[in-house]
Amino acid sequence: MEFVLIAAAHFLALVSPGPDFFLITQASLRLPLRYSIAICGGIAAANAGYLLIAVFGLEAMREITGVMVALRYLGAGYLVFLGVMLLRSPMRPLDGPDQAHHILQGRSMVRQFLFGFAAGILNPKNAIFYLSLFTVMVSEQTGVPTRCLYALWMTAVVFLWDCGLVLVIGREKVKARLGRGVYTIEKIAGVMLTVLGLMLPFS
Repeated sequence: MEFVLIAAAHFLALVSPGPDFFLITQASLRLPLRYSIAICGGIAAANAGYLLIAVFGLEAMREITGVMVALRYLGAGYLVFLGVMLLRSPMRPLDGPDQAHHILQGRSMVRQFLFGFAAGILNPKNAIFYLSLFTVMVSEQTGVPTRCLYALWMTAVVFLWDCGLVLVIGREKVKARLGRGVYTIEKIAGVMLTVLGLMLPFS
C-alpha cells in the first residue's frame, strides 16, 4: 500500500508540466531522437541523485538553509538562461542549415545530457519534493533495500515518461503539424522558463 501511494503521488507530480517539459519539447522538435533521449537521461540522473539523498535519510539537507538558498538562485538563473536562449533564437525551419549553431541545439550527446542534468539538479522543487515524500510517506520501518527499490522505480518512471514525450513530439507527423508554429512554441517556452526562473527565488 505504501508503494502504491508513493508511486501515485510521484506520477501526479511528474505529469504536471515544468521546466523539463519545455526543454524536452524544443529538443524533440529540433534534434534527432538520440539527443532528446540524452536530455531525458540527464533529467533522470538528476532525479536519481536527489532520490539517493532521500533514501539514505539525509532529510537534514532541508535544514541547511545556505545550500537550499544557493540551489534556488542557481536554478532560477539556469531557467532564465534557457528562457532567454529560446527567446533569442531566430525564426528558422526545423531542418535549417544553422540548426547546430544554436547553443541549445548542439549536436552533442554529452552537452544535451548536461542540459537535462542541470535542469533537474538545479530545480530545488525536486529536492524538496523527494525529501518530503520520503519523510512523510515512507515509514521508518521500511528498510533501505525497499527504499532503494522505490527510488529505482521513480527514476525509471521519470526516464520512461520523458522518453514517451520525446517519441510523441518527435514523430514526423507531429513535427509536420507543429513545424509552422515551432517559432511561436519556442517563444512561449522561452517566456514560461524565464517567468519560472524569475519567480523561483520567491516561491
